[in-house]
Amino acid sequence: MPELPEVETVRRGLAPAMEGRIIARLTQKRPDLRFPLPERFAARLSGRRISHLSRRAKYILAHLEPGGGAGAEVLIMHLGMSGRFTIHGADGARAPGLFHHGMPGGETHDHIVFDMEDGTRIVYADHRRFGFMDLVPEAGLEDCRHLAGLGPEPLGNEFSAATLAVRFKGRRTPVKTALLDQRNVAGLGNIYVCEALWRSGISPKRSAATVAGPARTERLAASIRDVLTEAIAAGGSTLRDYAHTDGELGYFQHSFAVYDREGEACSKPGCGGTVRRIVQSARSTFYCPSCQR
Repeated sequence: MPELPEVETVRRGLAPAMEGRIIARLTQKRPDLRFPLPERFAARLSGRRISHLSRRAKYILAHLEPGGGAGAEVLIMHLGMSGRFTIHGADGARAPGLFHHGMPGGETHDHIVFDMEDGTRIVYADHRRFGFMDLVPEAGLEDCRHLAGLGPEPLGNEFSAATLAVRFKGRRTPVKTALLDQRNVAGLGNIYVCEALWRSGISPKRSAATVAGPARTERLAASIRDVLTEAIAAGGSTLRDYAHTDGELGYFQHSFAVYDREGEACSKPGCGGTVRRIVQSARSTFYCPSCQR
């Protein structure tokens, strides 16, 4: 499933084609994705201007100006496991928007089509249909069922070592599980949690409570920020069916230190350990038992 860097990369790719633009016509080719689409979905979006795009956790948010008898609303979009957008230029060329993966695609899995006022066409395809879209009032955005209860953004001002210390205090659950809990930190996923724990020298098997001290939380908070920032700069990670909106592939996966490197030598200078794989909460965890304590 795309994680925070992938979702942020897609948001940035969509921004030039959507921000400040009017959706001339929206076409929905089915009544549902993971969940049923909102009532009168196409009619409520057609003719609306998108003021800007933002991101919360793993959600892309399109902020709609008032129009069509409705007040300001937000289109919430989640990519699920295989959702992706392609952007087709006004001249009809599929550039940007060409994807290089062998996943099933084409019109069969093109479920939502945004025809923008300038002739640009943006197509949302989702082979597995685990993604979804919803419309909520702007005024109630933070309290809607998708965003309510989310923890702080790991790249935002509210995230710090002190934040982690408060959320980890007294928690017996493994620290990796605690980091994947979206109520503690919003947007983190399996890949980047493995990488951040390796960078900070913390074993994923440690209970969260034992990481709550200032030394470990300082290292961990800094590692989380660094690995996410680097992944966004590199364009996210390309795993299976993920690609940019412009069709270019992300290359951060070539920099993974432990994720999917079971049996390889740990790359930390002076370590000499070997990367192992264990299963935690039905998810693969990759770590080095020599340097992660």
